[in-house]
Amino acid sequence: MTDPYRALGRGYAATRRPDPRIARALSAALGDARTVVNVGAGSGSYEPADRDVVAVEPSVTMVRQRPPGAAPVVRAVAERLPFPDAAFDVGMALLTTHHWTDAAAGLAELRRVSRRQVVLTWDPGVFARFWLVADYLPELAERERDLATVDAVRAGLGPAAVVSPVEVPWDCADGFLAAFWRRPEVYLDPRVRAGMSGIATLPGPVVERGVATLRSDVDSGAWARRHGGLSGLGSADVGYRLVVA
Repeated sequence: MTDPYRALGRGYAATRRPDPRIARALSAALGDARTVVNVGAGSGSYEPADRDVVAVEPSVTMVRQRPPGAAPVVRAVAERLPFPDAAFDVGMALLTTHHWTDAAAGLAELRRVSRRQVVLTWDPGVFARFWLVADYLPELAERERDLATVDAVRAGLGPAAVVSPVEVPWDCADGFLAAFWRRPEVYLDPRVRAGMSGIATLPGPVVERGVATLRSDVDSGAWARRHGGLSGLGSADVGYRLVVA
C-alpha cells in the first residue's frame, strides 16, 4: 500500500487541530448516531468522543499521528471497506474524498456500510473566488477541476443528499486551506502551508511565486486595501460544504 502522506502529512497533527465550532456542526449532523465509521480519518480530527468510532486510514504516517486514546483504526482504503453491510449508524468522511482513487466506489462503500452519511467537502466555484486562489494561487482552481468535491459527493450519495454551507470562523483553530481567510500573514508560514494538501502538492516554484507576491502585498498594505472589509466579519463562507444523506 503506497503512502503519499509519508512526506505530505508529517505535520498534520500540529497544524490540523479541530475547531470546536466546526466540531459542533459535525456533531449536529451526526444526530443520534451511536456508531460511526470515519473513512479517511487521518490524525483523528473531529472524531466524536461520545460515540463508538472506528477509523479507516491507509497512511501509516497519518496513523502514527493519532493521539493516545483515539478511536481504533483499520488500515484500509475507502474503495474496499472491511465491514459488513449497514455495520454503522453513520459513515463520516471529512475533507478526504478528493484523495480517493475512485470516489464513486468509495462513496458507494460508505453507503453500503452505514445507514446515514456525513461528508465534508467544498464547492470549487465558491473556493475559486477566495482571495488566496483568485489573487495568488489560481493554479489551485485549475487543479480542482478533476477532484471529487461537492458535485461528486452529492451524486455519489444519491438524490436525498442535503448540502449545507459550513462557515469558517475568523480565528479557526484548524489549518485547512481556507481557514485563514482573515489572516493572510499565516499563509507565509511554510509549516502551516505544509498541512494544506492543496498547496503542498503544487509545484514549488508556483507556491514560491504566489507567497512572495502575498508577502509583498501584506507588507505594503495592498492586501488590506483590497480586502479590508473582511476585518469586520466573524465568519465567512469560503466554500466548505456538509453533505448529509
